[in-house]
Amino acid sequence: MAEIKSHEFEGFLEKSSRHYQIFVVYGPDRGLVSERAGLIAAKTGVDLTDPFSLIKLDIGDLQKDQGRLLDEAGAIGLFGGDKLIWIRGAANEKYLVEALQSLAQKPPEATFIIVEAGDLKKGSLLRKAGESARSIMAIPCYADDTRALNSLIDAELAGAGLRISTGARQALLELIGGDRIASRNELKKLALYCLNLELIEEHHVTEIIGDASAVSVDDAVDAILGGNTGNFLHAMQKITASKTSIFLVIQACLRQFQLMDTMRAEMEEKRVPASQVMQTLGRHLHFKRKPIIEQALRAWSAEALARETNRLQAAILQTRRRAALEDTIALQTLLSTTLQSGRK
Repeated sequence: MAEIKSHEFEGFLEKSSRHYQIFVVYGPDRGLVSERAGLIAAKTGVDLTDPFSLIKLDIGDLQKDQGRLLDEAGAIGLFGGDKLIWIRGAANEKYLVEALQSLAQKPPEATFIIVEAGDLKKGSLLRKAGESARSIMAIPCYADDTRALNSLIDAELAGAGLRISTGARQALLELIGGDRIASRNELKKLALYCLNLELIEEHHVTEIIGDASAVSVDDAVDAILGGNTGNFLHAMQKITASKTSIFLVIQACLRQFQLMDTMRAEMEEKRVPASQVMQTLGRHLHFKRKPIIEQALRAWSAEALARETNRLQAAILQTRRRAALEDTIALQTLLSTTLQSGRK
């Protein structure tokens, strides 16, 4: 499988994407996966408004009919022309891997295939299967680091003709990240709020994106990790009363699970206990929170952490696509995570 680094995507899209017909876009940042898949789809030249040219499938559709991908790829379009098969929600399904291996040997003419997948660990079926298939391009999507977030801020605000102060930028960096679409939408909201202003100040950021105190958010996240439904609901009541966006809580929860996922991988790779990992990867955490997170590390397996991280990312993506239901989606997702923690 041909593979690029996450930061090389823009150059690949402009210069080399036309040389490939099959793309596997994967990673822990579900928003970035969706965004990059959309950019690739636009580059194919396929008419994305034509239902005969664009075939969108969920992994559940293939589960019901495991030969469908090969059938769709081999079918001749009703009106000719290029077509795109776009698959979402993939993981390491054996039937999907086998179908891609077959298609990689002889890519179908005038057919593009984009597969959106979650976080694929090194050596997983979907990544491993195409290592020798040069006709498949793998595109990883990892959460934006500070440099990438700064570039995103600059691009969005420059497009709106806005400048931002150093203090406002720092406040913004602390509130976004973890999901590209969510970050981009928050920046668009900020730009609209500050329309016609010469400079975005720190108070503009906290006014429109939210100003939940770290203590309140941490209380909610700690209650989630501890499986304490009563404490979780109490923390959410305080956050709601302060007119703070619930989105900040689900975002903080996602970051915590991403950190625990990294910690758990370290534990298993080096065969060390949770307490030792807390001394390295968890050294920046407040001392009062460390016992809660250490206990959660013991309770959650690597597989469970990966599943929950993907579920939180999917929920964040839904809150951005269905803004009217943002609070409901976030609250239901967080409550479900709290109940799962309690069962563990």
